[in-house]
Amino acid sequence: MAETLITAIGVKDSRVLKMIFAVSGIMTTLVIYGILQEKIMRVPYGADNEYFKYSLFLVFCNRLMTSAVSAGTLIASRKAIDPVAPVYKYCLVSMSNILTTTCQYEALKYVSFPVQTLAKCAKMIPVMIWGTLIMQKRYKGYDYFLALLVTLGCSIFILFPSGADLSPYSKGRENTVWGVSLMVGYLGFDGFTSTFQDKLFKGYDMEIHNQIFYTTLCSCVLSLSGLILEGHLFLAIDFVYHHLDCFFDVALLSTVATTSQFFISYTIRTFGALTFATIMTTRQLVSIVLSCVWFRHPLSWEQCIGSVIVFGALYTRSFFKKVSEKPRPSEHPMEHMHNGASSLMKGSSPRGGEP
Repeated sequence: MAETLITAIGVKDSRVLKMIFAVSGIMTTLVIYGILQEKIMRVPYGADNEYFKYSLFLVFCNRLMTSAVSAGTLIASRKAIDPVAPVYKYCLVSMSNILTTTCQYEALKYVSFPVQTLAKCAKMIPVMIWGTLIMQKRYKGYDYFLALLVTLGCSIFILFPSGADLSPYSKGRENTVWGVSLMVGYLGFDGFTSTFQDKLFKGYDMEIHNQIFYTTLCSCVLSLSGLILEGHLFLAIDFVYHHLDCFFDVALLSTVATTSQFFISYTIRTFGALTFATIMTTRQLVSIVLSCVWFRHPLSWEQCIGSVIVFGALYTRSFFKKVSEKPRPSEHPMEHMHNGASSLMKGSSPRGGEP
């Protein structure tokens, strides 16, 4: 009995340390990522106050580093590097992911990072729509109710901005209409990306790094082609060449974006999708607060109310899921712990993509 108790305590301590590792990793990498993307897209560089305008170049750099790391991981672990699914399916995920990220970066030209981050919380709505259309999923009534609350909170936050929050790309107050249009595009493409990735994982015996490698490799080709066709490739290279601080920002952005994928995969595999969703919700809240302090974004009282509605709904959703998924008590504590760990390990597959 004493040995069993000591073992149980040891397992619990181990899980606590793993949780600290996962939370600190996700919070650190993605908060830095959020600050950097706002700095690159909204803060001028050099004595002439020039703005970096080539969002597709950021996509290319991020995907190039992620594909290189994924290839190295596959080779080091001696896992299959050949495509598991037809290549066109990787390309489909890649194309929607590029559109997702491009809309995300472009939106920062017209809306502030707090507006963009809170709008991302509404991604559960397109995910539910695509899940119904592609995966034939069915959702419960409270899922639709909470989605409605999130939409309401986001709408309040977007429609009642502070008049003092200015966009560097427009004269006067932020260009809400165009910025919101880009965010709607982001949500739609992102919902399709994550849903189709789920379909690939369930339809094929696919290792996570295999999908990340081929998806990001396709993204490299597509984003590089887009840069060449638009004539922005050499303009972007010339910009970072003459503004070394921008070069270091882009390099660090790509590094933390790639590193975050490891922590995301580790968290979902170890603790499940529910814990990951709760951590991500907290990360979004912290990112908004830091952005408001760092870049001096004023918030109206209506936006504060909208934030409370959104994050209240998201945390409530996590609580309901935790209650509904709570395992039945077992007669043997170690058996219960082993079964719980097994179910987490067999849980949702981690997804590669933009943080």
